[in-house]
Amino acid sequence: MRIGMIGAGYVGLVSGACFSEFGIDVVCVDRDPSKIDMLRDGEIPIYEPGLESLVRSNARAGRLSFTTETEDAVAGSEAVFIAVGTPGRHGDGRADLHNVREAAEDVARCMDDGYKVIVMKSTVPVGTGREIGKLVAKHRPPETFDIASNPEFLREGSAIGDFMRPDRVVIGVESERAARILQAVYRPLYLLETPIVLTALETAEMIKYAANAFLATKITFINEIADLCEKVGADVQDVARGIGLDGRIGSKFLHAGPGYGGSCLPKDTRALVSAARQAGTPVRIVEAVVEANEARVRRMIDKVEAACGGSVSGRRIAVLGITFKPNTDDIRESPGLGILAGLLERGANLRAFDPQGMDAARRLFGGVEWCEDAYAAMEGADCLAIVTEWNEFRALDLSRVRALMKTPTIVDMRNIYELDEMENASFDYRSVGRRTVEGAA
Repeated sequence: MRIGMIGAGYVGLVSGACFSEFGIDVVCVDRDPSKIDMLRDGEIPIYEPGLESLVRSNARAGRLSFTTETEDAVAGSEAVFIAVGTPGRHGDGRADLHNVREAAEDVARCMDDGYKVIVMKSTVPVGTGREIGKLVAKHRPPETFDIASNPEFLREGSAIGDFMRPDRVVIGVESERAARILQAVYRPLYLLETPIVLTALETAEMIKYAANAFLATKITFINEIADLCEKVGADVQDVARGIGLDGRIGSKFLHAGPGYGGSCLPKDTRALVSAARQAGTPVRIVEAVVEANEARVRRMIDKVEAACGGSVSGRRIAVLGITFKPNTDDIRESPGLGILAGLLERGANLRAFDPQGMDAARRLFGGVEWCEDAYAAMEGADCLAIVTEWNEFRALDLSRVRALMKTPTIVDMRNIYELDEMENASFDYRSVGRRTVEGAA
């Protein structure tokens, strides 16, 4: 079997590499010649654990190739996946479908007289599949193609495992022929008894948005419970465990912190809110989630300011972590960016370190001193702010940290240290949804 993958970004590259690992011949196309040159040389333009070796091994085996020509990806393929960006529009939050429409037009123009399934892998508003079907029908007879929806559920930092061992695969189709082809594409997962959800186009599109909105809601819920815990003397980690053991709730995404970020949840929640308003059925819960998450960064900045005695002006703050989560170089909509910007605006002197995100962040901030490692960032600091829970930040040498810092004050926005540990090490320690430790001497 042969498939084409339009777009060699995060979703397209991971999906293409994993499909090729299934034994399928995959041709990935991208308009960026420099990206294609990198991929042909075995270099990966993004950081994702395990992706580089997967791409290289399948490229060597001849199952995975890269091109700038859409025709190369379409020719001979039974299915063509569209995995291009759908960024949120400024102002109304709607998903910008320019790239999707352009990709679909290119595919339609390159199709021969044979039958193909055009599969939406990009996250698109409900109804987009129908719209794309009408667009393609302007170029090709209706009997020569079907439109399908196959949303992705990949977590950055663990995308390979998510693709190879998914909770489910969602396939929205309108014909048995399209269903058979996509079932053949995912046959290796059938053998692992992965649930395959076959449904209509609109339902598959809605599943993606509903899933992300629910995850964002869980994150925001526990963050607001954390704020209440701080006021009443409860411990949010114990609360999260106590409710997470309930099978109806579950423990995942109940980790209090600085709010959700990345390329999916912020964009998709805003797009769902916009689409619901346009349909005349507003989703009030998701609207509140978006509003609360956008305010979350300010609360974290206030927490750092409170730890510094009420003002960060002229204070040296060490910031560990810029990416929105560990094991990725993605800084898109990361809380870390807002925290850096807010601290700079309030007059702080910033030294920062992130294992993977500094190259991208450096281009955005001129007033931050970027350091070679975590300890270099702490030297002479009045306060240490832990923003992203990279593993290397979880077991810092606390004696060394205390010796390096001017004032032994830590604001841990990910709750990665135990309270008694901080107390024994004589730190002033503030976390999220737990009591404050006043141990500095």
